Amino acid sequence: MPKKHNLVFVFADQWRAQAFGHSGDPNVSTPNLDRFAAASRNFSNAVSGCPVCSPYRASLMTGVYPHRHGMMVNDQCLYRLYEGPFLAECLRDAGYHTAYIGKWHIDGNGRNAFVPPERRLGFEWWKGFECTHDYQNSHYYFGDDPRPHRWKGYDADDQTEAACRYLREEGADQPFALFLSWGPPHNPFGTAPPPFEAMYDPDKIRLPPNVPEETADRARQELAGYYAHCSALDAAFGRLLAAIEATGHAQDTIVVFTSDHGDMLGSQNYFRKQRPWAESIRVPFLIRHPHGAGAGIDTTPIDAPDLMPTLLSLCGAPIPATVQGQDFSSTILDGTPAAIDAALLALYVPFHEWSYQNGGREYRGLHDQRHTYVRTLDGPWLLYDNRVDPEQLHNLVDHPECKTLVETYDSNLNDRLQDVGDDFVAGREIINRHGYALNEDGDIAILRPELPQPYP
Repeated sequence: MPKKHNLVFVFADQWRAQAFGHSGDPNVSTPNLDRFAAASRNFSNAVSGCPVCSPYRASLMTGVYPHRHGMMVNDQCLYRLYEGPFLAECLRDAGYHTAYIGKWHIDGNGRNAFVPPERRLGFEWWKGFECTHDYQNSHYYFGDDPRPHRWKGYDADDQTEAACRYLREEGADQPFALFLSWGPPHNPFGTAPPPFEAMYDPDKIRLPPNVPEETADRARQELAGYYAHCSALDAAFGRLLAAIEATGHAQDTIVVFTSDHGDMLGSQNYFRKQRPWAESIRVPFLIRHPHGAGAGIDTTPIDAPDLMPTLLSLCGAPIPATVQGQDFSSTILDGTPAAIDAALLALYVPFHEWSYQNGGREYRGLHDQRHTYVRTLDGPWLLYDNRVDPEQLHNLVDHPECKTLVETYDSNLNDRLQDVGDDFVAGREIINRHGYALNEDGDIAILRPELPQPYP
């Protein structure tokens, strides 16, 4: 039997699909990822259907939609909400050594808390933490040691070095699946290493046309810091690729680069995620398979629930019957088109930056190779023709000539919601159903216990 391929899965936090040289951003420098994209299968229309951290990560680990696994907001415990099977469990049972480095954010027992082995969902080798964005002064837990350790300097650099050491020292006797989860380019900005901060002058940032004038100054400031994070991560990714080559794994390792969601960064007069516009939902998804169909662009919208079945299939592991996502492995291996027309968009409970108090609203929608259609509990809300209007400047939902198109998308959305078992109710009903904890403002609560001591 031929040796199974190794897997290196790298994902950043809040890196939108638009913010790369290869995707046409005139500001950012990402030479390593641009070269990687040219050598990979580039799913140029990949999305984060529920564009926020914990729901995406839970769908990655389960292959099901957030209303099914129960992680519809941040800072909940997936282990208690969903019984599995989980991605790493399936890989482990198929003979893989499973390893995780970096941000986890699906344990829900406090952002500084130790994640015990039984709540790591099948990952055996662990150098991770629940959630922090203090990139120059952050911590992690190693193995079964409940004492926190500090990352050295900019944490993404030290995490990448840990991944390189893993490649050099582990996985010699069995195939491995290594997941590397970076916190940047998620805000706060102005916290990347100084050489990368120096690359970007806010006054020279060229804004996309969907950033209004009243948002422009803030957008330029934030984008400069955002791009500094992006370039720092690009350099780290280059070091990781070099380690894969130097350790002799380039010809037997599947390498993936993606992100959990994007960031509006001033587009449509919004910042951050949760919104259904392109800057929030569209993410990079690049996969290099040493024996696949080769480089090329695929515009089929792959989404978070599709990742578990796709990765399991590529690694020769069975796909559990519980999975709702689509298997894209044939597309990656031989170019066969995936049997999917549209990705399902959903925000179940608005919270934090887009809470009810800040004007947030529940929605469901469809995103395909041409259009984005979204409706709220009040009815049709957005319709964009992304082919002729990529900046989504013209909402067509109320145009008389689009009436039939809106009706078609609305009917298709009803069918899709029925297929996945989503009854599309108000977020406050979901809060009551699942018992999500709220703070004194009526928003989703975040538990932040003090770090245990001592640091070594």
